[in-house]
Amino acid sequence: MTLRSHILGCLLGTAVGDAAGLRCEGLSPRRARRLYGDTVQPTLLLGRGMCSDDTEHTVMVARALAQVCEDPDEFEAMFARQLRPWLLTMPAGIGLATLRSCLKLLVGVPPSHSGVFSAGNGPAMRAALLGVCAKSEQECRELVRRSTRVTHTDPTAEEGAWVVAEAARLAVCGRGATPLEFVENIEGQLQGDELRRCLGGLCQSLKTGLTPAEFAQSQGWSRGVSGYVNHTVPAALYCWVATPNDFRQAVTSAVHLGGDADSVAAITGAIAGANLGAEAIPREWIDRLGEWPRNVKWLEQLAEALSVKLSGAEANQLPSMHWPATAARNVLFAAVVLLLGFRRLFPPY
Repeated sequence: MTLRSHILGCLLGTAVGDAAGLRCEGLSPRRARRLYGDTVQPTLLLGRGMCSDDTEHTVMVARALAQVCEDPDEFEAMFARQLRPWLLTMPAGIGLATLRSCLKLLVGVPPSHSGVFSAGNGPAMRAALLGVCAKSEQECRELVRRSTRVTHTDPTAEEGAWVVAEAARLAVCGRGATPLEFVENIEGQLQGDELRRCLGGLCQSLKTGLTPAEFAQSQGWSRGVSGYVNHTVPAALYCWVATPNDFRQAVTSAVHLGGDADSVAAITGAIAGANLGAEAIPREWIDRLGEWPRNVKWLEQLAEALSVKLSGAEANQLPSMHWPATAARNVLFAAVVLLLGFRRLFPPY
């Protein structure tokens, strides 16, 4: 499998997971099934899917890597440089920690000091691609550290993001370990007691045959998985490890967990897509993505430019972020989200 396929699988996996989970965000698993049934599709409006900040942050990371992938300082600066106009496009559903850090960037605080103390899942949702593109574990750790501290300074957030990045690079590095063996190995490298205990329980639950939904119940997430990184990351890992060769089932399981469903499904899709390649993502899911101005063709161009850059050749022309068009798109997106929220006021409950 080519590096381009791993990169495109990560980008498209993030996008379709994000779009599939978006309409279930904030709902309990029971309510989500009553509203939408058991079938998962990346649809939000008129049968077409839209993406949230999970995908937007991932593509900003990709563009930063494609421009300055060999220098962590420049990567950090380039990523922060994109966050400033991104905030001005008025993205819907932005996390409080990310909002506060982006406001600090706007008033001139350097990216090395713009982060706020938070253990949210923002860094984890954009971390998978860092693992795919890193040439070594040391480089992976450094890139994750730089990406994380721009918005989040809690070490818990960084460690959760690092686990996601390492999971995404499993097949790229050719380690030969199974996904379950990967989780068992990385558990012993963690500094945080809470995440280490959770991954230990994850391994035991997988060996006893619990489904992702049963694992979530055992962790007390019956109302949905929260945006706390030590909930989001184990939930996403479980969905991936339970069915590592079935992209559709992994993402479907993530969506069915409810709560912060778009982020959990986006991370699951990113890890599964990175390991299995773009070819493993259902074509009908990709075709349902109705994003603009960054559509599927745009993501393919970005993957090509990044893979060329990582190969050592002169990078292709990077596709533009189209900030003015993004602002117009976000107005529509906000209206759709409000309409979705209004629909939830009515049965079935």
